[in-house]
Amino acid sequence: MSLLNNIIINTIPFLPRKMVKIVSDKYVAGNEIKDAISKTKKLNDRDLHVTIDLLGEHVKDLNEVESVTKTYLKLLDEINLSSLKSNISVKPTHIGLDLSLDTFYSNALRLVKSAKEKNNFIRFDMENSTTTDSTIKVFKDIHKDFKNVGTVFQAYLKRSFSDVENLSNDKINFRLCKGIYNESAGIAFKTYEEINANYLKIAEMAFKNGCYVGLATHDLKLTQKLYDLIDKYNIPSENFEFQILYGVPMKGWIQKHLKNNFKVRVYLPYGPQWYEYSIRRLKENPNIARYVAKSIFSKRDY
Repeated sequence: MSLLNNIIINTIPFLPRKMVKIVSDKYVAGNEIKDAISKTKKLNDRDLHVTIDLLGEHVKDLNEVESVTKTYLKLLDEINLSSLKSNISVKPTHIGLDLSLDTFYSNALRLVKSAKEKNNFIRFDMENSTTTDSTIKVFKDIHKDFKNVGTVFQAYLKRSFSDVENLSNDKINFRLCKGIYNESAGIAFKTYEEINANYLKIAEMAFKNGCYVGLATHDLKLTQKLYDLIDKYNIPSENFEFQILYGVPMKGWIQKHLKNNFKVRVYLPYGPQWYEYSIRRLKENPNIARYVAKSIFSKRDY
């Protein structure tokens, strides 16, 4: 670990809440559902689709898990009432995975059923590697009967190519991202070149097999290579979308995507746990701090 990363980790516990709030305001919609709905309307007005995430994870109290699940159900209602172009993303440990696989499955199924009634879609976020098998299992079980469900695969995990390949015959809908959790070298690629190579390898295989891929990246060089893949295989725009985090500048690429009639979806977090979320992410991956410090002074292009 670099000296700078050590300094960042040791400094994080002493950061004033107001300072963290300045950072989080650039990347978080607000505390309440109404804040997420308001931001989503503005993004939709710019021809951007959205996926809304209620901040939180690793909930170990059954009553709190139930409260979170009901909040997501209410969020689905609000999206439907406002006719927004938005689905939702859910972390498995936020709706019960830390309690039991059955709890996660039961609550996930409630959300997927509710979303289907409203012609909407649920995506299970992928957390750290301890949750990968459970997340895939529940996704597979629900996907047998409901197609309005997707998950996420992380290109830095060495297993991800095989995981996607094993599911590709089912024409799954998944988000492909690089991954942010600090995993061991035994299970994760560590270099920029290895991660990007695996990302492109997974994307190419998924395109060939007719999967729907949410191409989530802020890496502009990687984005250009994805354009090359799309051109090479003449992939119809109905088979993919580009995904970005709310607040991250893309230096004109959003406009380029839209000009090419490519769908762009913004990952929009909200919720009262913005502080805990921000601190936890900085501790888990100090490299994020340097990225945030650089981008916070950049102009958002949407």
